[in-house]
Amino acid sequence: MYLFPAIDLRGGQVVRLYQGDFAKEKTYSADPVAQAQAFAQAGATWLHLVDLDGARSGRMAHLDVIRRVCQETPLRVEVGGGVRSEGAIQQLLEAGVERAIVGTAALKDWAWFEGLMGNPTYRGRVALGLDARDGKLAADGWESATALTAIEVAKRIRDWPVPAIIYTDIATDGTMQGPNAEATRRVAESTNVPVVASGGVGSLDHLRALTKLPIQGAIVGKALYEKAFTIEEAIEAFEKTPN
Repeated sequence: MYLFPAIDLRGGQVVRLYQGDFAKEKTYSADPVAQAQAFAQAGATWLHLVDLDGARSGRMAHLDVIRRVCQETPLRVEVGGGVRSEGAIQQLLEAGVERAIVGTAALKDWAWFEGLMGNPTYRGRVALGLDARDGKLAADGWESATALTAIEVAKRIRDWPVPAIIYTDIATDGTMQGPNAEATRRVAESTNVPVVASGGVGSLDHLRALTKLPIQGAIVGKALYEKAFTIEEAIEAFEKTPN
């Protein structure tokens, strides 16, 4: 299992939202590259990076920052937010990103996403972001709802060459009140694609509980910035705890 410390970018700064609400934003750093370097120095091997401006507008807004993070840290970087075209995916991969996360574009044009998976260039490099609110998937930076459920879509890609499903429970995101472990379990058990859990981690006990699930990793953001625990403690509790 891997710990994925998170950097959410808005206006070039590192921020966190509460339950995906852009009106409930807190800024933590003006230097995302330095923040990524600090995560790497503390022992992280992966980084989950979200372009919030891109998620809202549909067009990536922080490609230069993303490129610098890839060039100036040893981290394996996954990026979501505004990845709505094949051109955007190519830009990210050329910038050094390990995997691009597609969410809204896949839900709105499934044939396009299926076509990507048929291209050997993108196999293992394009992850699927599934963000659920009250059981239904959200799109457009979580500002619009769909009729689909995460389990439906996870089953649909059960044996596809997708490196990961990034599953976010919106109701818990940014709350630090604990992840929706049961919903995450149901998604993970419905597919052969590895699942990365996101949303709600606020303590080391939350991370230890997630080690019991059949997942690839967990994303942690606000708890690190609010100093609920350190990267080193999180790695010890999550990556080194027998499941």
